[in-house]
Amino acid sequence: MTLNLPAGAITDAATISPLALFLQADIVVKGVMIGLLLASIWTWAMIIGFSVTLRKASRESRKFEADFWKAEDIDRFYEARGKAGFPAAKVMAAGVTEWRRSTAQKVIDREGTRDRLSTVMSSTIAGEVDRLSDRLNMLATIGSVAPFVGLFGTVWGIMRAFTSIAAEQNSSLAVVAPGIAEALFATAIGLFAAIPAVIAYNRFSHGINRLEAALSRFADGFYSTLSRELEAQR
Repeated sequence: MTLNLPAGAITDAATISPLALFLQADIVVKGVMIGLLLASIWTWAMIIGFSVTLRKASRESRKFEADFWKAEDIDRFYEARGKAGFPAAKVMAAGVTEWRRSTAQKVIDREGTRDRLSTVMSSTIAGEVDRLSDRLNMLATIGSVAPFVGLFGTVWGIMRAFTSIAAEQNSSLAVVAPGIAEALFATAIGLFAAIPAVIAYNRFSHGINRLEAALSRFADGFYSTLSRELEAQR
């Protein structure tokens, strides 16, 4: 659908509104704009959802770790709170489960137990980090691809503007402005989708790295506690 405008209408502010620019665009540029708008909506949905998820996981893990180090009995603490679904609780659950399996034998392989404890807790941390960062690649993809998609719309719109010049043999502003305006609008939408995605990706990556470091410190401390318990059983 193409909006038929008077020759001087492009000088009217109403004709350079976002809606007017969309209606003036041809089917290719409209497709680019719609795709970028959908990508922008998806980006903000992921930003809001991931912000809530990461903040909740970090807060609950910090509280769990602080309460854990205050506990006097690890087994009682595990039975009370070790089956929760946030990362720190899963790391502890993995360690306790492996500890019970390894120490259930009459003869305890202390070095093997230590190796298995380290491995299982490290694997749990890696799994939790992978789970939390599962959708971050979509933000990175949108952040890197959206400007080029917008640029494609820009190039197409400028080509359309030059085609109008050739068809009408007139290079006045009224002829070239509609195509150039819609072309630049496509670029703007691409940047509108890409900039928040890049900022969010960098911010969330930093948050994930901080959470991973905190989980690793907790796992190291828990490992040391279990290692001392092994020595006490010698």
